[in-house]
Amino acid sequence: QVQVVESGGGLVQPGESLRLSCVASGTITGIYSMGWHRQAPGKTRELVALVRHGEDPKYVDFAKGRFTMSRDSAKNTAYLQMDSLKPEDTGVYYCNVDGIGSDYQLFDVWGQGTQVIVSS
Repeated sequence: QVQVVESGGGLVQPGESLRLSCVASGTITGIYSMGWHRQAPGKTRELVALVRHGEDPKYVDFAKGRFTMSRDSAKNTAYLQMDSLKPEDTGVYYCNVDGIGSDYQLFDVWGQGTQVIVSS
């Protein structure tokens, strides 16, 4: 069984930075992709950034130039560096991981999320 845990959220002022971490653990044979999503209060969950195996990270428009996603494949970990944060970046940030687990079974797992609040 695969678990995904996010960390690094918090309360920051506009213009400040946060670095989120996502760790996948359990019996993992390989990971296809790791993605960051967010859900603002009263809104639907949306993609922020995604990295597939062997590819560079891809970002949605609001994340380009401010957010940087990186991945440590050896540690099954992904990071999201968020700079120049704005109040509209407030929300719960989730990590999604899909890949192959034990006995070559596919998995697609979400973490519980980490809260980000950007407010003065």
